[in-house]
Amino acid sequence: MQRFITFLFSVLTFTAFSQSSYQSLDTIKAPANYENVYVRALYMDSADVSSYVIFIRNEVKTHKHVSHAEHVMVLEGMGMMTLGDKKFKIKKGDIIFIPKETFHSVMSISKKSALKVLSIQAPFFDGKDRVFKD
Repeated sequence: MQRFITFLFSVLTFTAFSQSSYQSLDTIKAPANYENVYVRALYMDSADVSSYVIFIRNEVKTHKHVSHAEHVMVLEGMGMMTLGDKKFKIKKGDIIFIPKETFHSVMSISKKSALKVLSIQAPFFDGKDRVFKD
């Protein structure tokens, strides 16, 4: 699974480099047939920053990033997030900062649609520094 996610980020990264520098987040939709998590790459700036729209039907398991920090903004839906030793509800409009080396996870609690978030990560995220908690 982890190899698949790394491969997916590589493919999405290539696609993102060819995109324009403006998009409406409202128009970005997930395909109807994804299983749990769908990631759509938006922009990359060499090795400095990367951004993604992520759709979560069920959950993202507990993990941390060794070498980068992340900002997450909730665009649609609701979820239960664990960040370090804190657990809290998140909803549209919330923004969460996740420092590097901090374990975190999220579970969608939306009844009608997936949890949709904007993820901005610095430095550039390629999936290689993600460490899942046992």
